[in-house]
Amino acid sequence: MNNIEELIRKNRNSFDSSEPSEGHFERFTAKLETRMEKAPGYRRVSLLPYLLRAAAVAILITLSSLWSWEHILSPDAKKMTLSDVSPEYRQAEQYYVRQVNMMESEIKSIEIGNNEDQQKMLIGELKIMDQTYEDLKKDLKANPNDERVINAMIEHYQKKTEVMNYILEQLKEVKNENQINNENYETVRL
Repeated sequence: MNNIEELIRKNRNSFDSSEPSEGHFERFTAKLETRMEKAPGYRRVSLLPYLLRAAAVAILITLSSLWSWEHILSPDAKKMTLSDVSPEYRQAEQYYVRQVNMMESEIKSIEIGNNEDQQKMLIGELKIMDQTYEDLKKDLKANPNDERVINAMIEHYQKKTEVMNYILEQLKEVKNENQINNENYETVRL
């Protein structure tokens, strides 16, 4: 071993001035890869799957941020109502909102025995109707001058008040029947 070191030291200038032959690095890399592949436990790692995953995550984060801005954080995220279209529609909307609120409070005040579940179910159904109205508000924001959307919103209020009137009538009938049955039961019991 000492002889090789001594030989290299003596001929150092000739080693430093010579360049390896053409293609040396390619042959060296190929031999190194062949030896590494034969080595036990060797696994070639490719960066491509990791880069693709990182790109997918970056795209997902960007899209979710844009969606959040558009639908939640944006100052324009407020939905448009009939009041925003014209003063006449504002009056109509206020009228229907008052009617709906009155009927809703009346529905909540009517007691039908011990049937709170039915009242909750009715209120839940009315909330489903409200979701339809929220969708109409989105449509109105997208098309503020579309008479079809405006008419659909007004018709929605009309249908909702009709449904609520019907529910009120039915609840009052049930309440009256319950009262009559209770009075008859009390008279028979006496």
